[in-house]
Amino acid sequence: MGKKKLSRFRELANLERVFQPPFEEVFGKDYPLKGLWCREVFGNTLPLVLELGCGKGEYTVGLARNHPDKNFMGLDIKGARIWTGAKAAQKEGLENVAFLRTRIDFINSFFAPSEVHEIWITFPDPQEKQRRQKKRLTGAGFLNRYRAFLADDGLIHLKTDNQALFRDTLDLLHCNGLTVVDQTSDLYGEGWNDERTSIQTFYEKRFLEEGIKINYLCFRLPAGVEIRELPDE
Repeated sequence: MGKKKLSRFRELANLERVFQPPFEEVFGKDYPLKGLWCREVFGNTLPLVLELGCGKGEYTVGLARNHPDKNFMGLDIKGARIWTGAKAAQKEGLENVAFLRTRIDFINSFFAPSEVHEIWITFPDPQEKQRRQKKRLTGAGFLNRYRAFLADDGLIHLKTDNQALFRDTLDLLHCNGLTVVDQTSDLYGEGWNDERTSIQTFYEKRFLEEGIKINYLCFRLPAGVEIRELPDE
């Protein structure tokens, strides 16, 4: 491991609102702050929004700037990436931002029913080798996990450069009768002009430079409805 990465790991441990629970603290058990994030960490009762696989936290921090009336938390397993967003939030004095370093597989250990109001999934691994498999963050398996803590009809946003992931997710939503709020297979080409284009991730900027089109999808996830996987082709 390089000196720069080691330095960031050390600094990360001392940054405000950065949580790095060890494996044994969350595997098969509830994290102590489950159900208490807004009250204990942010000191309020504002809506909580998650960015899953947040990387450097561009969306977590960008949305927090735009929406002081909400709390934002970025989740990622890579501490060196989280460091960038956590440093930016602390430098700007953003009190509605936190970061959680963990595997998303453990997400249900952290959040209580209806504790989260909205989810952003920005440029996730499309898992192309095995399409529609359990590891996809927009697959039926993960959507059912989100149902356990997302408020009824809470919003989920997906941004991706991968056409197959976009189409498969859309097919899954239609198969399960879920409400699609917005969709586009060319976010920038169609002239969208809001935080869905003004906030860009590190990889998104690279994709745009290469002329790759960006897909966007926003849908509602109802409580009490088991999401069924797409039938095999």
